[in-house]
Amino acid sequence: MVQNEKSEVIMSPTMTPSTVKMIGANGQISLGKKYAGRQVLVEEHAPGVWLVRTVTIVPDNEHWLQAPAAVADLERALAWAANNPADDANVDQLLVKSADHCS
Repeated sequence: MVQNEKSEVIMSPTMTPSTVKMIGANGQISLGKKYAGRQVLVEEHAPGVWLVRTVTIVPDNEHWLQAPAAVADLERALAWAANNPADDANVDQLLVKSADHCS
């Protein structure tokens, strides 16, 4: 929001209109069904002033998947799998080959 020289509040073109919400007795507010189940980052900029943003959290043990090399490897593997559908034709040969490698 921006105030002009007449102290009128003007919404910038990128902002949506403000909505008044009631904080319930348990300290919660509803942001609407379109955000149900989403994770949010809540930043308290000053007492009673919050910035709420939707976020996607990546667990530490999956962070390596975001590296460019891992993304490229996964894309190559998915392309290979799309061009080489699973097939039961040589199961017996694969089992023998697998047993040979294990012994």
